[in-house]
Amino acid sequence: MREIVMDTETTGLDPNTGDRIVEIGGVELLNHMPTGRTYHQYINPERSMPQEAFDVHGLGDDFLRDKPVFKKIAQEFLDFVGDAKLVIHNASFDMKFINAELGWLGIKPLPYDQAIDTLEIARRKFPGSPASLDALCRRYGIDNSARTLHGALLDSEILAEVYLELIGGRQPDFGLSSAISGAPGMNDAQSEWRPAKRPTPLASRITEEERTAHAAFVKDMGDDALWLK
Repeated sequence: MREIVMDTETTGLDPNTGDRIVEIGGVELLNHMPTGRTYHQYINPERSMPQEAFDVHGLGDDFLRDKPVFKKIAQEFLDFVGDAKLVIHNASFDMKFINAELGWLGIKPLPYDQAIDTLEIARRKFPGSPASLDALCRRYGIDNSARTLHGALLDSEILAEVYLELIGGRQPDFGLSSAISGAPGMNDAQSEWRPAKRPTPLASRITEEERTAHAAFVKDMGDDALWLK
């Protein structure tokens, strides 16, 4: 299963009022493990950067002036994403901006069900607790000391670690059968799997000396010893 853990930085909160994407970062996972492939692109938003947005990510007009516009990178971005699931913290925000940019170019939008929202997962898993990326890093002991400002690729790398913890660590498929029963792509036989008794018991590792010492120890405890019941 291929997934892209992704983040964007923008000029503001709403593409309908003229805000644009200025940075996209993505980290590829294959079967919940990082492959080392990443996507990263700064984008010229073709407008000035509001001070409030600059204070968040530090990307200003001078830095972005010579970067490509979204039209120039759109196909490369879509080729990297493909049909992979997009793992995003607060997915509705990023998907709204990505699809606005695609829509302005007359390109078919990405379906919202292609996204996995880690914010929703965290809120379900820890109801009433803070669910920001920083809060989840503190909960799971993930080092985010390099995150002095928001950055799309850095945030994607951190979110990849958080996501793997949210779904049960780096080997989530080893979870209890109740957690995976009915999961997409699993047949009835897989979802009903139960451990079976070993056909041949393992050989005992207890020595005869240890067995004799244990018997003497239990005998000294009297007739009410638990091991005698």
